[in-house]
Amino acid sequence: MTRLLHTGLLVCLALATQAGGAQERPPTAEVPRGSWATAPRHSAAIAPDPVQLIDSAIVQVYAAPTYGWRGFFAVHPWIIYKRKGEASYTRFDVVGWRAPQVVQRNYALPDGLWYGSTPELLVEHRGDDAQAMVDDIEAAVANYPYADQYRSYPGPNSNTFLAHIGRQVPALKLDLPANAIGKDYRPLTSPVGVSPSGSGLQISLLGLLGVSVGVQEGLEFNVLGLNFGIDLNTPALRLPFWGRLGLKDVTAHEPVSGPDHALAD
Repeated sequence: MTRLLHTGLLVCLALATQAGGAQERPPTAEVPRGSWATAPRHSAAIAPDPVQLIDSAIVQVYAAPTYGWRGFFAVHPWIIYKRKGEASYTRFDVVGWRAPQVVQRNYALPDGLWYGSTPELLVEHRGDDAQAMVDDIEAAVANYPYADQYRSYPGPNSNTFLAHIGRQVPALKLDLPANAIGKDYRPLTSPVGVSPSGSGLQISLLGLLGVSVGVQEGLEFNVLGLNFGIDLNTPALRLPFWGRLGLKDVTAHEPVSGPDHALAD
């Protein structure tokens, strides 16, 4: 039994490492639909029409499965926003194959498919709350400490970037899923700090061993980059590869009246 458990852990670790490596270079052709270069990247029609809602500030966070078979085990996240009065979104994410400038502005459409994978909305804020956090988001992007570094496993990578923003902007209430490999990366010089949601405490050694507890993420343990836990805020199990098993968790805030209340998505 002990040998079987060890073998299973090694297999999971190998899959996590390979899944994390999906962003280190442009995806390769691995599925019948064709190569990464021809994979669909059109709009998923999730983001509200910024022109129709020009008088509303909007902030959203997305995550999409990575390309090919790795998409069953890992995700790629990004953030988009617009201020009140703006008719277009700004998007930021980390793209490993764009090193040494891995932080990319408007690399793709705001809600575009990630090389064929449909994104999932994780966070949405509209109105005054969104307007108030845009400056903090831009400040967090500007002071990201790994803007010229990228390592697929255990980080820093695209999930490390979004976790950094979540810590810097707690009003975002960002809860990255358990399969966001790299979100728990912390340097050895700073093993203790705020959890990625900005709402709790985290102890982590390079994202390979640690624990997080917070309002948004619940209780989560990290072993070799594989995360296990329980979310009590929106009841669900937090599992490696699957992300979460239970109720869907989307942080959302909308004004209750006025033009911001009209949905365009």
